[in-house]
Amino acid sequence: MITIKQLIGFVRTDPVNLTIKAKLLAVVASFTAILIVAWLTQTFSFHAAAPLMVASMGASAVLLFILPNSPLSQPWSLVGGQLLSATVGVLCAQLISDIAWASASATGISILVMLLFRCLHPPAAATALTPILVGTPIISLGYSFVLFPVGLNVLVILCMAIILNRWLLDNHYPIMPSCDTKGRANSEPEQLMGISDTDLKQALKNMDTFMDVSLEDLSKLLTDAEKNSFKRFKGNITCADIMVRNVLTVEYGTEVEEAWKIMLKDRLKAMPVLDRSHRVIGIITWADFLKFIDLNAHQSVQASLRAFIRRTPNISTNKPESVGHIMTAPVTTLLDTAHIVELIPLMSHKGIRQIPIVNDENRLVGMVYQAQLCAALYDEQLATIIKNQSVSLIPSQC
Repeated sequence: MITIKQLIGFVRTDPVNLTIKAKLLAVVASFTAILIVAWLTQTFSFHAAAPLMVASMGASAVLLFILPNSPLSQPWSLVGGQLLSATVGVLCAQLISDIAWASASATGISILVMLLFRCLHPPAAATALTPILVGTPIISLGYSFVLFPVGLNVLVILCMAIILNRWLLDNHYPIMPSCDTKGRANSEPEQLMGISDTDLKQALKNMDTFMDVSLEDLSKLLTDAEKNSFKRFKGNITCADIMVRNVLTVEYGTEVEEAWKIMLKDRLKAMPVLDRSHRVIGIITWADFLKFIDLNAHQSVQASLRAFIRRTPNISTNKPESVGHIMTAPVTTLLDTAHIVELIPLMSHKGIRQIPIVNDENRLVGMVYQAQLCAALYDEQLATIIKNQSVSLIPSQC
């Protein structure tokens, strides 16, 4: 039995996790998109009998502007789903005279085709029903119905979705999966620890049910949950608590030879590059020196490196002479108020060994190296172990 309290809970549960501002913007985006789709379709109408718009575009607008990150809202789902379903609808309307059988066949076949072509778009199933329910005015158009109005509707609303999502709603649409050389989705290098994309894909496959969330959003959700859990157990340890404050730096115009001598003398692996306002504009590492040496020259690597580092006495030169010409930019930085949990994915997953720490004005205040992060995590874990051991010893001492 469902209680009244549970019924109220169903009503109060928000199906979309959006703020009031985000909901209002989505309404404005949907209104604008449909208005432009209708106006353009009316303007470029080639058939007097053709409808102005396919009704399912309203449902597509809900997906595109309320749930833009859903796999069901991506361009191929929209374009492939709508056009294939429209084709199926015209075919069923021409071959099957009974409306009930034609409607059921159009719906079932359109869903099957969308699943086979990996372009499932729920509103498209309604598009498949349109030729059957409207009847002669659309059937007389034949398969031109697929191009007009469906094709034009889809093209315009897709363009509006890309423009409005990026400009008005500030959404990353469409979500473009990156692929390796064999065409397989692979956006990040293999992770040594933590939950990887492969782990998420396997978990979703094991569920054997559809999850209306993109892999990127699910990964971000789990990552944020892990960070919040870490903060709760470890406490508020910020980058300012573990960073090295007295950091040697260079400027854009510092000579390559001078920067090399500083790094060699103090055994540094990296130095931030600052502008005159003490803001970080890049970073220089050993690799930045090595990538400019000429390995094809008939001399050893050491000789080639010395030739590159040595300042050119002449006015003209064919090699970089200042740090700004060889530095790595842009550079990943973190605020001094950031929790150390933000360092973990940068160092463990992306392989960054040192991260400049800046204040809210982007001015350098310190550096965090892998050693400082490891020491902070180790000391925190050691303190917890000692505390637990101390607690366990209390009963034996009494």
